[in-house]
Amino acid sequence: MLRIKFSGGRQFSASKSASSPGAKTLPPMLKDRQRMKRINQIVLTILMVSLLTSCDFIKNSFTYKDKTKDFVETLIKEDYTKCVDQMAMTHEMAENTNIDTMKIGLANFRQLIVNNWGTELEYSFMKSEKKFSTVEADNTPPNTTLALIEFNNKKEFGVLEVLFDDKSQKILNIKTLDVKAPIPTMTYFWLFGLLAICIPIFNIYVIRQIKRSDLKKKWLKYIAVIFLNTPAITYAAVSGLSFKLINLQILLGVSFGYMGFLNSYWTFGIPLGGLYWFWKLRQQKNEVTETELTTDQNINTEPIIDNDKPTTE
Repeated sequence: MLRIKFSGGRQFSASKSASSPGAKTLPPMLKDRQRMKRINQIVLTILMVSLLTSCDFIKNSFTYKDKTKDFVETLIKEDYTKCVDQMAMTHEMAENTNIDTMKIGLANFRQLIVNNWGTELEYSFMKSEKKFSTVEADNTPPNTTLALIEFNNKKEFGVLEVLFDDKSQKILNIKTLDVKAPIPTMTYFWLFGLLAICIPIFNIYVIRQIKRSDLKKKWLKYIAVIFLNTPAITYAAVSGLSFKLINLQILLGVSFGYMGFLNSYWTFGIPLGGLYWFWKLRQQKNEVTETELTTDQNINTEPIIDNDKPTTE
């Protein structure tokens, strides 16, 4: 006979008799626990290494906006010598670069910015990334990071694409993207967000109803509610409304981006899975209610026989 006594921690004590048929099941249980412990340690180690690596990447990302701002403001002041000092001239990509030719290019770049957006600019960080692709041309060069910095003159905005050297944290390349648009109003953006947030709230409600029900294979219903959210409706701050027939929204039916005006959007999918199981549960509830009402009516209509009343022969 096997007796297991659980304590407040994770330990347990076991006593067993030699004649117990289940006494031999304990060593495999311990081996499974040790195996799971080793797996957890490996996973934890991988997560810690990934976290430490990403921390450096995130820390550097916060400096990209300030470095770009300093460079552009120096450029606007026509201090091209200082601009060259702010660039990664020691990188292998900058070898054999003619300084005089670079200064001419910087002057042309300054003229492009000033003519289109003026000299009083505000900056905001959009995103930074390292691209890895099977197409070599789409990859970022080794030991570099690509950053997108949005700037505006309070009326119109543009986007700078800046390539940074990871070692020196200086600029390797800078250019403007083909973006010049009026600053959009964000009121409609946030109002649409309130509508989008209703979708995951509804899906969570349906999942709770499924959990409380007596349905079988509930995990299949959960998957349907979480993943089956299509077609999708998107509202972007710049481009407005759009519609996609086949676009699954797996995060309980909604996705969100807020990276400058250009990449700010809300997307929500029509919760087909949630609507279907909400209807099925309501139908099941109505059937149960109708059955109870029918049973009550049958009870009330049954004839009452008085056994004390004398019968006529």
